[in-house]
Formats: sequence, structure tokens, C-alpha cells
Amino acid sequence: MSTLRLVDLFAGCGGLTKGFLDANKDPEITSKFEVVASVELDRAAAATYAANYGRDHLFHGRIEDWPTAAIPDADIVVGGPPCQGFSNLGKRDPLDYRNRLWREYVRVVEKIQPSYFVIENVAAFFRSPQWNLLQLATGPDGPLRNYELQPFTLNAAEFGVPQVRKRAVVLARHKSRDPLPDPQGEFAGRPEKFVTVRQALVGLPAAVDPDNIELPDGIFDFDGGLPGSFKTSQLHVTRHLQPISVERFASIPEGGNRLDLPWKLQTPGWRKHRTGSMDVMGRLRWDKPSVTIRTEFVKPEKGRYLHPEEHRPLTLAEGALLQTFPLDYQWCGAKVSIARQIGNAVPVQLATSLAKLIGQRNPGT
Repeated sequence: MSTLRLVDLFAGCGGLTKGFLDANKDPEITSKFEVVASVELDRAAAATYAANYGRDHLFHGRIEDWPTAAIPDADIVVGGPPCQGFSNLGKRDPLDYRNRLWREYVRVVEKIQPSYFVIENVAAFFRSPQWNLLQLATGPDGPLRNYELQPFTLNAAEFGVPQVRKRAVVLARHKSRDPLPDPQGEFAGRPEKFVTVRQALVGLPAAVDPDNIELPDGIFDFDGGLPGSFKTSQLHVTRHLQPISVERFASIPEGGNRLDLPWKLQTPGWRKHRTGSMDVMGRLRWDKPSVTIRTEFVKPEKGRYLHPEEHRPLTLAEGALLQTFPLDYQWCGAKVSIARQIGNAVPVQLATSLAKLIGQRNPGT
């Protein structure tokens, strides 16, 4: 079995790395993935990455400061440049600095000349100027002229993720390599087979002590130290909730939302606005996938993030499981930072499905 060397850019907490390494367990894989370099700026996310995969191959800092001379040889480059500038939830500013970081991704690919590279981003990426520029980069005079792009909009639920999460995925191949098969989820066209919230959370008790609101003690030795590392199972703690919040939650049935609240429990804003997003103060359904897990999924006022039956928002542990991280995955940082890491991550199961497309093509030979 050959070894495919992997570089993970904008690695975050390691969702893509975890997915590609999990693909090594598939008996149909003809090449084994090995991570040789990763880059992450956020301190807590970098610490989480280091807690799970070690620090030897991790560059913690701005990707612009990663010297071209230090970029190793590799067969695969993966990553999702920050997308907030053109996310549907953002200002969609094409001049946003974060949107220009794709140029650094291009710099690394141009240096390495891998067999394949993978970009994962929000679905709105395909309507952004950055997508147009990436296409131009593969033109006859572009820095990626040796590559052809295969773009897809994928729903993570079709790939076994217990979450409806639509993402832009670009699979790119060196022209010396064969095209990759189109990603085809196991449950494509069969929503009745989607993995459900109930199935995803089976490893956790539904009830959480309302007084259990703090993470365990612990300091992870990473650039001065920060809270951690904590297993996913240790993140099953709730928030401090006001009595009126609990009363509101108790009034919302499974699958319901703020419209189910009695008049006295509605805010003046909710009373005036009877249209718009119906996910605000929404409760998940046990036997359906979750909505997209975003960075503030612990706040019901931000979306459909109430537990299906308990009168509380999702815990960090539940969010991690809905992103298909295992119970023994290690996390570092304060609660708000861990929530951001989880929401920004590529679902592990989706990453594994993409990795299998590449590993079964044996591009290392």
C-alpha cells in the first residue's frame, strides 16, 4: 500500500485531517494518508489540533508567514479558506481580507504541485468573486494551469452526517491524473435514510445537571497554556439559564419554534415579526437530521438549537457528535472557543467520504 502525504491548510480543529485519517480504516483504500503539514492561526483551534495529532507538523500562525521554502512535498492538499466574508450570514464583502486567503491556498498548491487538492467552503462560495478568480487561476497562463476543477454542492446528510449542511466542495486534479468520481452520498435521494439526531446522540445521556455549567479543570501546554484538553464526552455541560428561558423552552414542542410561545413569553420583537426565520428558538426533532451546526449553536436565539426533549440548548458535546467527531476527540479552549471550532469544522464523515474518492484512485503511483 502506498502512502499519500497530506497538507491541511486552515486546519481548524482538524475535521479534514480526522476524516482523511479515518479513511485509512477502509479496506478498499489502496493508499494510506499521512499528514505531513498543517497550518492554523487560531490559538485554541491549533491547540485542539495539536492535542489530537501532535505539534511537530503544525505551523501555528498566519499562512502568509509560512515560508514557501518550508512547504513540504505532498500528494494531497486540503483546506477551507475562511468564508465569513461571503457567507449568507455575513456581509458578503468581496474585499474582506478573509476572502483573499484563498490566494495563499493557491500559493501552496503551486509550490507543491500535488496530485489532487480539495477546497471546502460555504455553498455561497460558487457565487463569489473568489470562485471566478480560482477558475481563472486554472487558465492557460494561471498559476494552477496544470489543474482541472470539479465543483460540487454537497449536502452532508447524504454522506451519513446527522445534519443538513450544504457545502461547496472543489475537487481538483493534476492533469496527469485521472478525474475523480463524482461524490455520491450513500443516502443521496433517500432522505428517509438520513442519520438522525437520535442516532447521533445515542452515546450521551439526554439529561444534564442544570448546575453543571463548567468544563473540567485542566491546562494544555500550548503557547503559554489554555484550558484543556477535554474529551468530547467531558463537554456535555449546559449553560446558566434564566428561569424565563427555561419556561420558554418548556413551551416549545419537538419541531416547534418561537411561534409556539404563549403571548406573555414572547419578546416585543417576536410579537411584531411573525415571518422570517422559523428556526429561532426552534427545537430539533429526534428522528430527523439536525439543522446546520454553526458557531453559536449553543444559543437557541440563534437558530434551531434546542434539544429535542430537554428544556435546554445543545451542549458542546452534542454539537461535536452532530459534526461526527468521536467521544474521545480532544478539545482545547474556553467554551465559546470550542463552540466556534465545532461550528467551523468540516464534518468528519463528509471528509472521510471525500478521502475515499482519492484513496481509491491510488494517485501516489
